[in-house]
Amino acid sequence: MSVELTRKQFDVLSALAVNKEKMSQRRLEELTGHSLGTINKSMKEFAELGFVQDGQITPAGIDALEPYRARRAVFIAAGFGSRLVPVTLNTPKPLVRVNGKRIIDGLIDACLEAGITEIYIVRGYLAEQFDQLLYKYPMIRFLENPSYNEANNISSAMCARYMLSNAYVFEADLLISNPKIITKYHYTSDFLAIPKSRTDDWCFTVKNGVITEEKVGGLDCWQMVGISYWNEADGHKLTADIQDVFQTPGGKERYWEQVPLVFRKENYQVEVRECRDEDIIEIDTFRELKAIDRSYDV
Repeated sequence: MSVELTRKQFDVLSALAVNKEKMSQRRLEELTGHSLGTINKSMKEFAELGFVQDGQITPAGIDALEPYRARRAVFIAAGFGSRLVPVTLNTPKPLVRVNGKRIIDGLIDACLEAGITEIYIVRGYLAEQFDQLLYKYPMIRFLENPSYNEANNISSAMCARYMLSNAYVFEADLLISNPKIITKYHYTSDFLAIPKSRTDDWCFTVKNGVITEEKVGGLDCWQMVGISYWNEADGHKLTADIQDVFQTPGGKERYWEQVPLVFRKENYQVEVRECRDEDIIEIDTFRELKAIDRSYDV
């Protein structure tokens, strides 16, 4: 029988699981942001439950985290990547090499490092080129999006709508520098974002850690990163809500994340999870690509 963890218990137990080595309560305080009193109380509770022994997590403790584990990853990779022309005329944007490595490889490697081996890629434009990934990543499964050129990325979410429980959803064209932002355990659904005093990009208004609005441009907001995680309950809700929004008038023009954040936001409580500019970047234009990889500057 699984034990439902409180948020504080989850934070402490997942820190023990991810870091593996025996840690002092002071170190757990640093990692979780909780007080020493909270750490001490949680460790006593874990000892009584058999989740921790001699300061280290036990197999029973790992089992207690199982409902919170990321099980699969879905990559939205069907689009044309028009702003990266001429490079994308012959290569899908996620397969473009930056300093010798395909963009999507960094994301897949981060998933594998977090123990996520069930990986789906929704493909459309130059779909057969993604087959090259199978040499390095034989576990990948492909989902075909036949309407990628006549609908927005909600059409890719439609193709993957049954795979979204306990799942990461990635925009497949993000260049990751810090794979540790892909974490093994999540207490609830969340969206990665970067705190900004000002941005002209897609961003979130956040209250008490929960996303209350998605918009373009803002002050003192959170700039959206195209990586989100959906727990089991929300994944099941997305299966129906994505289809519902897609079939409404104008639904094919939507971005997929507008389903939980805009059009059916009353069904979700999505938290923001902080990352930094140096952790990950989206290469939007050919000029930005040339600035990062000088081999394109010819």
